[in-house]
Amino acid sequence: MTAHPSGPIAEAFEAQRDRLRAVAYRVLGSHADAEDVVQEAWMRLVRQDAATIGNLAGWLTTVVGRISLDLLRSRQAHPETHYGQEFSDFVVTPDDRPAPDEQVALADSVGLALLVVLDSLTPSERLAFVLHDMFAVPFHEIGHILGKSADASKMIASRARRKVQSTDRSAGPGREHHEVVQAFRAAALGGDFAALLRVLDPDVRLTVDTADGVVVRLGATEVAAGARMFSGEVARYRPVLLNGVPGQMSWRPDGTPLSVIAFTVVGARITAIHIVTDPAKLASIHLPDPA
Repeated sequence: MTAHPSGPIAEAFEAQRDRLRAVAYRVLGSHADAEDVVQEAWMRLVRQDAATIGNLAGWLTTVVGRISLDLLRSRQAHPETHYGQEFSDFVVTPDDRPAPDEQVALADSVGLALLVVLDSLTPSERLAFVLHDMFAVPFHEIGHILGKSADASKMIASRARRKVQSTDRSAGPGREHHEVVQAFRAAALGGDFAALLRVLDPDVRLTVDTADGVVVRLGATEVAAGARMFSGEVARYRPVLLNGVPGQMSWRPDGTPLSVIAFTVVGARITAIHIVTDPAKLASIHLPDPA
């Protein structure tokens, strides 16, 4: 039976904790999941003979990477269990010229905007991109996690990088992104099914957080068929930025928040839509006032 790590090993782990948490968060996009992954890595270290670990930092990175990859694949296999980004992480600002205090919020949202883009990658692509491009993990180590060669891992990371770079985040969403979102809204309100299909990616993912639970729809046809949820009892709405991506906020006639909608646009099509209608979750987000 493996003994509990000695003081020095525990101290060495604590010295790595912040980095491990950062790796897991970038891969998973969830603070809670990242904490769980780091705790699981600690438990595995407890069960491991420390004398067999030549490079503790590398060993822990591999363990965190494998646990995170398994979790990503589980989400993909069971999309109804993935709630998307934590609502406490949402930064919502009016989509107009920001006031000085809002500029700070926008700056803080840059990393969150990247997480939205990363959601469009496959689990292997996301892991390879995060580990190599953000944390400089060598490809041969990434290959150990993915069960692939260093060259194959390099190709996966390169493919992910091209997808990430296809979305220009340097100055926030461009005019084309706004035009795509506006076209979607007009088509949804007008019931124009063909127009909806033109702006939706074939593999678009719709996630709706309601008071009764999470509803997930996949595919342009399925999402377009349910577009009626974008209309309803709305007294007023205004364009907003959610974590740096174009979205919309709406209110009921009595002034209470009705919904927040975030759109992920890659190229000229919407690849993901995240709607929050759950009053409890809306209350956890700092929301702007109606225009």
